Amino acid sequence: MEFRVAQIEDFARVVSFYKYVIENTQEIEKYARWIYGQHPTDKMILNYIEQEAMYLLKKDQIIIGAMAITMSQSDDYHYIDWGIEATDDEVAVIHILCINPDYQKQGIGKRMIRESIILAKKEMKKAIRLDALASNTPALQLYQSFGFKYRGKQHLYAENTGWTDFCFFELLE
Repeated sequence: MEFRVAQIEDFARVVSFYKYVIENTQEIEKYARWIYGQHPTDKMILNYIEQEAMYLLKKDQIIIGAMAITMSQSDDYHYIDWGIEATDDEVAVIHILCINPDYQKQGIGKRMIRESIILAKKEMKKAIRLDALASNTPALQLYQSFGFKYRGKQHLYAENTGWTDFCFFELLE
């Protein structure tokens, strides 16, 4: 398996990957509630690729996992009572982590989280943070199994979910 940063020439394949995941993941409407074009969007994916923040896990040229890891946090993260004081640039944030449904339950999500921890350590970040829908129990369990600590909940609006609860987690380095 190869873990690498996505390049601009990967854009069409990454878009196809996310669409495939959304169309083929059982109960996605219950857990992640992603609707392609609302979340994630082509613009979002392209932006992550251009920032060199989109990472792919490939097996035999097949994308089996993808996620974005930004090396700073946005203003949305300012309203949480975090476990450590850190400026926006002192934390990494995991976004749009997803696994090819043909490879789920094979440890791919764990591999992706381990890779994000390695990247954050290389960049000397104080913490890794993320948010997930409160209804996304498989993701919440994955994050907690790595020692991510629940730091709070916000009731936020998103195109694909409407108003809903998002849980925020943090892993301290």
